[in-house]
Amino acid sequence: MKTNEQPLIVSETFGNSADPAVLLIMGAMASMLWWPEAFCRKLAGEGLFVIRYDNRDTGSSSKYPPGAPPYTFDDMADDAIRVLDDHSVQRAHVVGMSMGGMIAQLVTLKHPSRVAALTVISSSPVGIDTSHLPGMTETYKEHSTAGETVDWSDRSQVVDFIVSDARALASIAHPFDEARTKAFVEQDYDRSEGLLSATNHFLLKGGGDWSGRLHGIEAPLLAIHGTADPIFPVEHGAALAAAVAGARLARIEGGGHELHPDDWAVMIAAIAAHDRAARGAA
Repeated sequence: MKTNEQPLIVSETFGNSADPAVLLIMGAMASMLWWPEAFCRKLAGEGLFVIRYDNRDTGSSSKYPPGAPPYTFDDMADDAIRVLDDHSVQRAHVVGMSMGGMIAQLVTLKHPSRVAALTVISSSPVGIDTSHLPGMTETYKEHSTAGETVDWSDRSQVVDFIVSDARALASIAHPFDEARTKAFVEQDYDRSEGLLSATNHFLLKGGGDWSGRLHGIEAPLLAIHGTADPIFPVEHGAALAAAVAGARLARIEGGGHELHPDDWAVMIAAIAAHDRAARGAA
């Protein structure tokens, strides 16, 4: 059942509000903390006003009983616009990762006048057939299956599984820091007061029919994609870039489905350069 009640969407900003705005949208089950504060501050250091926020059912934003989310992906795209409104931002560079990358595409399709540029990280194109592209790796499928046995109301089980998930998604080019990852996941779990509601993200429906609309995106598009992504192999990023005129693909060699600190410099430089080019052309 859908509700007309507006959800509480909690956000946080970095940098000067007079600078060009960048809106960060994170993926499934992930609060805004998965855009690390240090990453956000470095991005703001490029002369950008950075906004991150908790999607519904994550962090400190509104949560719903697990099993039947009363909202769609289209509603989550509208949430992004509400966040911009909350900060009096008329146009922003929208950056989304994984499921957040799909939401970012919907934001651009639904609200084109509000999007100055689009960056999609570790995601897949919406509204086009991707059945011919490589799918999730067998190793990651096996790991995901283990998630079906997790008691999502049990802190210890959830933390252990999310840490193992981060390891399964990690770069093959950089070391995995298990201690740092566990401390972070515990912080996110406690701030979110559990992740049970966040499992609603895996039950979401698309909302409107966006088939074939991707080719009409006019906002300059940058796709950033790790070459070792086990969920969406890099061909998904390439397909997205190919679907939008003038789009560009930046490959992160050995990169997984993550924001590894050793890749931040490359990613932030690419996002900042894309922003400058987009606004210079506007």
